[in-house]
Amino acid sequence: MAINEHIIINQIIEGNTGAFSVLVDQYKDMVFTLALRMVKNREEAEEVAQDTFIKVYKSLRKFKGDSKLSTWVYKVAYNTCLDSIKKNKKYLANVPVDEITMRYIKTMDTALDGILEAEKAQLIQDCLNQLPSEDSFLLTLFYFEEQSLEEISKVVGITPNNVKVKLFRSRKKLASILKTQLEPEMIARYEN
Repeated sequence: MAINEHIIINQIIEGNTGAFSVLVDQYKDMVFTLALRMVKNREEAEEVAQDTFIKVYKSLRKFKGDSKLSTWVYKVAYNTCLDSIKKNKKYLANVPVDEITMRYIKTMDTALDGILEAEKAQLIQDCLNQLPSEDSFLLTLFYFEEQSLEEISKVVGITPNNVKVKLFRSRKKLASILKTQLEPEMIARYEN
């Protein structure tokens, strides 16, 4: 645990609301993004993010420092999302995964390289929103928040190997969605 994290945690435990504001400011955008990926609804994501920080505040004394503070905060967010999904009896979106080979995934990556960065980022965000909650959450942590397999395993409570398998399956689902989003002739151009 970084020294400044340790100081902030101690200040929060001692009742310093300014220190808690620093923590919230540091993690609020990613917690909201992760919540939105899971619950797929802006108002609900805002509620989940708020609940996450309430839980973080109330249970900060239990944080042992055996992982990064960010990993612990994302774990609280993940569990809060699961609670919200169960509470609202939401069903995870099902994305059909047809047979997608590694060659096709590489073709998709090559095709994406031909799109302007801003368009690429927006396209990926749109496609991530179409994924089932857990897939979207895992891909966001791994690619956008650059969390390691070990860190993600602590967040979602499964082994690093299972995280790796789930990430691979999530990438396949994302490739399936991207396939429907990209112009067919663009894909054909890159396959030849």
